[in-house]
Amino acid sequence: MQLTEEELREKLGMLEGWKLEQGDLVRRYMFNEYMKGIAFVDEVAAISEAFERHPHITIDYKTVILRLAAEDRGLTALEIREAREFNEAFEKNR
Repeated sequence: MQLTEEELREKLGMLEGWKLEQGDLVRRYMFNEYMKGIAFVDEVAAISEAFERHPHITIDYKTVILRLAAEDRGLTALEIREAREFNEAFEKNR
C-alpha cells in the first residue's frame, strides 16, 4: 500500500541519508576506495533480487547513488525496508 506523504516523511526521518527527490527515494553513498563501492553494489544487487524491487544505480568513482523509483504504485513500506537493508550493507562495506 502506498505511503501517505506524512507517513513517508516520518519514515524518512528514521532512514539515515535518504531523501525524497522528485517523488523517489535517493541516497548517495561515499566510499574511500572504488572497489568498496563496487562490493557494495554487488550486495545491493542481491538485496534487490530478494525484494524483487531494483533501484536505479549510478556509480561515479567512489560515489554510489541509489534511487528507488515510485513508478506507478508510489512508495511503500517495502521500499523503506529495502533502503534500510541498503544502509546495513553500506555499514559492512565502508
